[in-house]
Amino acid sequence: MADRQQVFTQVQAQIAPFNKKGVALTEATTFAGDLEWDSLTVMDFVAAIEDEFDIIITMNMQAEIETVGQLVDAVIKLKSA
Repeated sequence: MADRQQVFTQVQAQIAPFNKKGVALTEATTFAGDLEWDSLTVMDFVAAIEDEFDIIITMNMQAEIETVGQLVDAVIKLKSA
């Protein structure tokens, strides 16, 4: 499995087209607060992440993921399942 930094870099690349405000990304960056994404943006982004990593992120998981770091953890968990 890819290491955490590699997954973080891939997630950053997926966030870039949606990062309209040019927010500097860290593990603590929040999707709703820092990036100010609406629900449609979130759905488009989740689809991009699912395609990139060939995973399925359930609605329950989406509800629990608030930061970039939490998303990286979820991707790693799903890829190793």
